[in-house]
Amino acid sequence: MGWVDAKTAVVTGAGSGIGAVIATTLAAEGAAVAVADLNHEAAKRTVAQIKEAGGKAVAIAFDLGDDASVRNMIDTSAAELGGLDILVNNAAATHLGGTRDKPIEIADVQVWDDTMRINLRGTMLATKYAVPHLLARGGGSIINTTSDAGLSGDISHPAYGASKAAVARLTTYTATEYGKRNIRANAVSPGLVVTPATENSYAGPMGELMLKHHLTPRLGRPQDIADAVLFLASDRSGFITGQVLPVDGGLLAHAPYTADIAALSAP
Repeated sequence: MGWVDAKTAVVTGAGSGIGAVIATTLAAEGAAVAVADLNHEAAKRTVAQIKEAGGKAVAIAFDLGDDASVRNMIDTSAAELGGLDILVNNAAATHLGGTRDKPIEIADVQVWDDTMRINLRGTMLATKYAVPHLLARGGGSIINTTSDAGLSGDISHPAYGASKAAVARLTTYTATEYGKRNIRANAVSPGLVVTPATENSYAGPMGELMLKHHLTPRLGRPQDIADAVLFLASDRSGFITGQVLPVDGGLLAHAPYTADIAALSAP
């Protein structure tokens, strides 16, 4: 028997990367999954992977930045799956990162507004439209994907970091508002996660530099995030709500000079 047997789940941004691994993991543990993504072809590939493994899934195209599209995605998912037990708000405006998310003094206000509209407002809208469906099932679990970028400062991506900090607080408000109605809300906060698209970037000196600041002997993998989401989606975390769980190899759990002190102290 799987951890989420007979449950239904929506995973946004599940066409590729971490979202795809979350969707396949939930399906492998017994959930019927709506794979929602801006890229419908990518969503269909994830669905094909789930079905090949014997799972149940449907692909739904949607735009996290569009109110009507988000509502349609949630309602269609619930109709296709026969209800809704789990919402994983994983999608984000990754296309607005990189050099477009500039330092505050030269920030592009449109990029800032679009980041907030998609990352924060989109997450709120998915939650807004999912809550009635969760209540109809007697409760459920909402898991938001925030980021270590929302828990600490950095020298890049201020719009992304600010949006993810707000998602963390939205999580606690959701948990507080709906806890007595049996809806739990938690978030996972990934640190550096190496995906197939980024593994070449961390194969050399950059990977060694980042690893030095982790407490674990390796960097993060998408499955690490998926396993945390699975736990929070399941009844095994039934007494946990309103929490932001860092899944970052201890990246933010120590003083910033720890790695340098360790190097100085090494024999």
